[in-house]
Amino acid sequence: MIRTITTLCVLVFLLGCAVQKDWVATGGSRADGTIRLSYEYGFLESPQVSESQAVSLAAQRCAVWGYDGAEAFGGTITNCNQPDGFGGCNRWLVTAEFQCLGDLGE
Repeated sequence: MIRTITTLCVLVFLLGCAVQKDWVATGGSRADGTIRLSYEYGFLESPQVSESQAVSLAAQRCAVWGYDGAEAFGGTITNCNQPDGFGGCNRWLVTAEFQCLGDLGE
């Protein structure tokens, strides 16, 4: 009985850590046709992100510059942006870069 309660508590704790994160534009270059998107998450959070939201946001940013759309370069870069002082990390920044598609409309 105690084992069942303990297992249930652990599952509730772990499921409670899943957090929906939205990508936000954090940089880019019109001339290079690149858009940089990022999100942050903290210690004990398990970020849930939408790839389609990222592509849509990047395509919108590219369209403002006159491009036709966007696609991901592939992969992400994760950096610690709040060290805990003991060699660990309390907060991470995840960044992905996207290439604008089509000719730059002038």
